[in-house]
Amino acid sequence: MEYHVSLPVPSDVLKKLRINDVLYITGSIFTARDSAHMKLRLMKPKDLAFDPSVMGLYHCGPLMKQENGRWIAVSAGPTTSSRMEEFEDILLDRFGIHLIIGKGGMGERTGKALKKTGSVYVAFPGGAGVLAAEKITNVSQVFWLEELGMPEAIWVLEVKEFGPLVVAMDSTGQSLYRRP
Repeated sequence: MEYHVSLPVPSDVLKKLRINDVLYITGSIFTARDSAHMKLRLMKPKDLAFDPSVMGLYHCGPLMKQENGRWIAVSAGPTTSSRMEEFEDILLDRFGIHLIIGKGGMGERTGKALKKTGSVYVAFPGGAGVLAAEKITNVSQVFWLEELGMPEAIWVLEVKEFGPLVVAMDSTGQSLYRRP
């Protein structure tokens, strides 16, 4: 099936999504790689100046440029998600995140957390960073840029028809990365 949805993805849609479904999303997503995950795992929702529960979490270290005082995405392809495995269940539970975007899949720990929280992991095609950047309509906020640097900072991005995203791990516990 193919779905075109706005974020946050309604829970009834999340429950319908199955591995191999294709998803295009419109709304707000935020990037977080290793360093951001390490910081986020020690924080509470009230500590943040944005609300992750209404956004998708994108494993991405974008390449940005400033133009006329605005940030513009040059490339925003996914990074390898398995590096965040030890943190993802904490972030899903603590921040109410229901959509993770990345590449390469995640492990059993995240799979259990997806099932528990009714969430999904979707894969964006690796090597398609320019395609991803073209779907970003606005960079609305950036956090920890000076401290962590461009690829590790948290970027809050407005996206339109961001995809194709393939549901790779669904809320029922199915995973494209695990053979029965």
